[in-house]
Amino acid sequence: MTLVGCASFSPPKGQTSIRDRAQPLSATVTRNALTKLPPPLAPIPAAVYNIKDQTGQYKPSPSNGFSTAVMQGATSVLVKALLDSRWFIPLEREGLQNLLTERKIIRARDSKKDLSNLAAASVIIEGSIIAYDSNVRTGGAGAKYLGIGLSEQYREDQVTVNLRAINVNNGRILQSVTSTKMIFSRQLDSGAFGYIRFKKLLEIESGYSYNEPAQLCVIDAIESALIQLIYEGVVGGTWKLKNPADIDSPIFTHYAGQNGPEGQAIM
Repeated sequence: MTLVGCASFSPPKGQTSIRDRAQPLSATVTRNALTKLPPPLAPIPAAVYNIKDQTGQYKPSPSNGFSTAVMQGATSVLVKALLDSRWFIPLEREGLQNLLTERKIIRARDSKKDLSNLAAASVIIEGSIIAYDSNVRTGGAGAKYLGIGLSEQYREDQVTVNLRAINVNNGRILQSVTSTKMIFSRQLDSGAFGYIRFKKLLEIESGYSYNEPAQLCVIDAIESALIQLIYEGVVGGTWKLKNPADIDSPIFTHYAGQNGPEGQAIM
């Protein structure tokens, strides 16, 4: 038992755990809601340039001091969320120079090749990860009797995301929303300590820890902000539903208490 409590295990050679294999990213609860949104009157062409990390936070020790606390691929997450929502037609802007270069190569290869004009966006979806707060809530409990004990500790961090929709024609900010997500960490330790004979010591310990992946929480926050952005745009008249009665759908009802400001209709 002492060996079990102190040793770390690895799979035998030739046997790979299912967790070591690449798997599709599990869908969040928010993504399930995002894909079931009521359809719009017409999808809106939208450009996404860059979702910045404005937190200025880095992972605590002993992690690499240059590793950021939040993911740096938020732009890709938002583009995926726009596609899943079926409310927007995301247009390539982050890698626009690569796209233009390929079009030049095609023209140089075949001067008669007629390339259609690049699609223009009606709105620009901007945003950023604006805050990452560590140790928002911490706590724990433990007990020990006759050398046998059990303890538990937990910690909650918080990530905050902002999204806004901008009218390309006049630069007016149509909607701006903010979403937060808690990041939960938990550690459970147990152990036994005692003398079984003179100068014979028995010590057993075991533990378990769980850290909610920060990137999944950022994804969840971005998807939640997008749903809120769509809802507030519908309420404010920025865009329209295919069926106006869908404003009472269960997904929109969840955000009914957060009425957005009046917006400028673009479609």
